[in-house]
Amino acid sequence: MKFIKKLFIALIILMLLVTSVIFLIGHSHYSKTLKEKPLLTRIDEITSKENFVRFEDMSSYYRNAVISVEDHRYYDHGPVDFIAIGRAIFTNIKNGKLQEGGSTITQQVAKNVIFNQETSWVRKIAEIFAAYDLEKNYTKREIFEIYVNTSYFGDGYYGIHDASYGYYNKSPKDLNLDESSMLAGVPNAPSVYAPTVNPDLAKKRQYHVLNTMLQYGYITKDESLSIK
Repeated sequence: MKFIKKLFIALIILMLLVTSVIFLIGHSHYSKTLKEKPLLTRIDEITSKENFVRFEDMSSYYRNAVISVEDHRYYDHGPVDFIAIGRAIFTNIKNGKLQEGGSTITQQVAKNVIFNQETSWVRKIAEIFAAYDLEKNYTKREIFEIYVNTSYFGDGYYGIHDASYGYYNKSPKDLNLDESSMLAGVPNAPSVYAPTVNPDLAKKRQYHVLNTMLQYGYITKDESLSIK
């Protein structure tokens, strides 16, 4: 019994040491990246662009569509949503494949603005530090603005301004439910969900967005059924 107790304590200590090392490596990666260009400089370069779209200049349908499908608890959690991470781990283990992620919108901004798109555990840890810095310096609305202005929508369109005019020839403020739910679903996998690439898969993704909007109370059932 004493041996088992000592073994358990040793495993706990080992896990803590490994976790500490992992976080130190992640923080070092984040610090190294910021030396190339500071966080505030990166953000200023984005928000000062001519076609940067402000929160109030987006359709409420679009804002709600993005929140519902990407991070429905966005306004209720911090930079990292540990509930979403736990749910994603459970879902992936249950289904035996990587099917769901737990990244918040803030973490996705960190990926878009600070890091490249390469997937690695070091970058994922570094994203956590970046997310905390982002929410320390910017409001949720400002971070949301940065997210939709740096997302890729396929067909060469970067940011909601270019996507809105490129696909529908209208301002982001004038997007209706049909258009908003379509565009909100694209950045998850632009090469698959861009409406010009595969209309059937794009439509399937759009229905998923509409279902999340209905689930979280952003639209009514009649509004959902009005989209053909």
